[in-house]
Amino acid sequence: MTDPVLLATDARGVATVTLNRPERGNAYDETLLAGLIDGLAHLERDHAVRAVVIRGAGKHFQAGADIDWLGRAAAYPPEQAYAASMATVEATTRLNEFPKPTVAVVHGACFGGGCGLVCCVDVALATPAAVFGLTEVRVGVTPSPISTHMVNAMGLRHTRRYALTGERFDAAEALRIGLVHEVVDAARLEARLDEVLDAIFLSAPQAMAVTKSSFLAANGLTLSPREKAMLAHESWTQRASAEGREGTAAFREKRKPAWYRPAVLRT
Repeated sequence: MTDPVLLATDARGVATVTLNRPERGNAYDETLLAGLIDGLAHLERDHAVRAVVIRGAGKHFQAGADIDWLGRAAAYPPEQAYAASMATVEATTRLNEFPKPTVAVVHGACFGGGCGLVCCVDVALATPAAVFGLTEVRVGVTPSPISTHMVNAMGLRHTRRYALTGERFDAAEALRIGLVHEVVDAARLEARLDEVLDAIFLSAPQAMAVTKSSFLAANGLTLSPREKAMLAHESWTQRASAEGREGTAAFREKRKPAWYRPAVLRT
């Protein structure tokens, strides 16, 4: 079985974390989340690592939660369902508070939890063809595990709009609202990544770690155990609700959910 998260560190100390479920658009389930949590913990302890780059294998960066897994998780008993949601909270929190510089390289689809990951890195680069969406509400679930990170990155105004409508948007809009820092032509993307990494290598590792920690802590951008528990609870209870079950079923069956009402066209 191929590992859902791959780790590789080069001679410079650049660790690449590759989300590796290309046949599912790198959509996450419990196995991928566990791999990401363990991988980040390992890289945090590795003193040779100077920076982390997050990529997606295949055509897409990360297409959100695996819809089949969401369907299964909706039927989990409460303790297991809570643990499943806490894994998302823990993965994004670890990335957000990771003490070394982090970079996301985004291509293809970046939906739901994929946007959450992008909100948690220090530098986000995207290709012009990348497509984004905070799509959880479309399938009757909530983005609670990543909600604080989205507001931190994009501000409440933009987060409210896209998290409530579930609309997809392009890389230019992602740049405008602060989800990504730069949109770079695919042909130049690797060169631009190297330029960003070179700038990181000019900065002192401990100074960067302290700077990052102080930015987050002094501005209330870290999550307490109580806050993490609240977000996980909101997530699993909505997933197990009638809406969550109907939304995931509708997505799998390629139909509109029961709550849909067509807009009335004004003449």
